[in-house]
Amino acid sequence: MKPDMIITNARILTMDAARPRAEALAIAAGRILTVGSRAEVEPLGGPETRVIDARGGTVLPGFVESHLHLVLGGAELAHLHVGGLHGEEALRAAFLGFAARHPQAPLLMAQGADYAMLDHPMTRADLDRILPDRPIAITAADHHTVWANTAALRAAGILHGHSCPHGHEVVMGPDGQATGELREFEAFVPVIALGGEARLNLGIATGEEPSPWPSEAELAIDRAKVAAGLAHAAAHGITTMVNMDGNRFTLELLDGLRREGRLTARVKVPFHFKPHMEMSALDRAEAMSRDYNDDWLQCGLVKMFMDGVIDSRTAYMLNDYPGVPGHRSEPLLPAARFAEVATAIDKRGLQIAVHAIGDGAVRNTIDGYEAAQRTNGRRDSRHRIEHIELIDRADIPRLGALGIVASLQPPHAPGAMDFAVQPTMDMIGASRWRDAYLCRTLVGQGAKVAFASDWPVTDISVLRGLGASQTRSTYAGGVDERLDLFDSLHAYTAGGAWAAHRETITGILRAGLAADVVILRGDVESVAVPDIATMGIALTICAGQITYSG
Repeated sequence: MKPDMIITNARILTMDAARPRAEALAIAAGRILTVGSRAEVEPLGGPETRVIDARGGTVLPGFVESHLHLVLGGAELAHLHVGGLHGEEALRAAFLGFAARHPQAPLLMAQGADYAMLDHPMTRADLDRILPDRPIAITAADHHTVWANTAALRAAGILHGHSCPHGHEVVMGPDGQATGELREFEAFVPVIALGGEARLNLGIATGEEPSPWPSEAELAIDRAKVAAGLAHAAAHGITTMVNMDGNRFTLELLDGLRREGRLTARVKVPFHFKPHMEMSALDRAEAMSRDYNDDWLQCGLVKMFMDGVIDSRTAYMLNDYPGVPGHRSEPLLPAARFAEVATAIDKRGLQIAVHAIGDGAVRNTIDGYEAAQRTNGRRDSRHRIEHIELIDRADIPRLGALGIVASLQPPHAPGAMDFAVQPTMDMIGASRWRDAYLCRTLVGQGAKVAFASDWPVTDISVLRGLGASQTRSTYAGGVDERLDLFDSLHAYTAGGAWAAHRETITGILRAGLAADVVILRGDVESVAVPDIATMGIALTICAGQITYSG
């Protein structure tokens, strides 16, 4: 078989221990035909073979984005982005300019705010001074808090409160009206609905399906937003992803894009199990996993939330938050209930991923996974914990012992790149800094690690993530938690593929595997560490097809 494409004059990092480096590779019919030296590969070409000169750039397996929110990110590309802005005047200028460009928008939504954007906790009064006559709202960078003005709260019908499940809250003021702060997804979804994006948020907010089912015209609008997210991912070298919110609707949007020839990445989508659901809801997870289980679209995964985030003090802690005696938050799934649910999911042969940020949430999750193993026996489950921003030292070796994947996001560490050190680290308390945002320590004690961005929480760029992983500082009382460059690249490629049960398809450049490849503009190993984040993507290739040419 003659190759369709040859990539040569490259510094190839294959992530294959049997042959870690090469100079050229050949692709045929969407699969890697061979990997080797230029002398071995170049003569295989024929008159129809496309030859790509990598010009000495690094060639890697297509990046595996182990934790992102594709649908939300695609939609948010059209929102106002206020990351890095501080102060009311800067926020006012941004909103007024955005409002002028979108005079008919029913909701002006901003993204990327930090909790210290103003010099005091934000309220609807602050936003009313900026734009009182149109509904406006701002999402925190972590996507766990939204602040809305009075017009938005009134239009959403929640100015006087809103009944929410445990862990979700419309914060109320002494006047009996909402302050404007909306904590967690089911509190702010009525505001998001004003902008026509409620369907796209169901996967993360409720785990349910649209009712009524959208019309073909509405589906086309939603597919276009997902396609924008896919194009954005391709521009950053991503060819495989785990979309960490989901329902059948998400899979069917992606399947629609596949039928149109616009699916440019392999996507795994979980079933989102919410705390209020009965065990029978897992029948839906099994049905999704039966119906979608191929090289391109797959379920096989159940996602849950154990807690919130540190900055809003909704992360579940083993000890009181500093300065707030008696407050540790509470788990969204109590220990006994989570152990029951995890055991039931594991018995069905499905993988589990749990958002757990506080050390109490992490322990609850580990305990539940251990209970599932005691009941069902040990198998190659690769159950995951997402984020692990704080962990008790006694729990660290349990990750490796139980085969739990640590799904980590290098840019999340305060001070690494996008997030300021404060107020997050003050919320943790200086005595616990040594246990926060660990990476090298987890690996050193046997944990399998996969890296990701959590886009749109942080920039989707893997290169920026690599920059964060290589340049993050050491917290007082802690140790250097950086992985070296090669291990970080492994966590973004082969490690991510393994964590998603996709290693027989992608994540390694080896004959027979999918031709998912990213070519960097330059040699990543020769670039100064601070400059890694600014390296460019030259080409992204998925199944032998160029999906991005930079």
